[in-house]
Amino acid sequence: MPETREVSTLSYEDARDELIRVVSELEQGAPTLEQSLALWERGEALARRCEDWLIGAKARLDAARAATQPSEAQPAE
Repeated sequence: MPETREVSTLSYEDARDELIRVVSELEQGAPTLEQSLALWERGEALARRCEDWLIGAKARLDAARAATQPSEAQPAE
């Protein structure tokens, strides 16, 4: 297995690419149960990292949209 970096330091693209590799290895079957479990755990962590990146990106887009939309006029009292 190649050197593994801390998941929290990975960019979205790096986490996604490694997740693809992990899934491929799991599909091929690891030699031992322990290796399969380690791959599964790494895959779960990578999937969470990707999800966190996507949630963050959506929040940034929502904020940018809100900032560019005119606010609704409040009726005068």
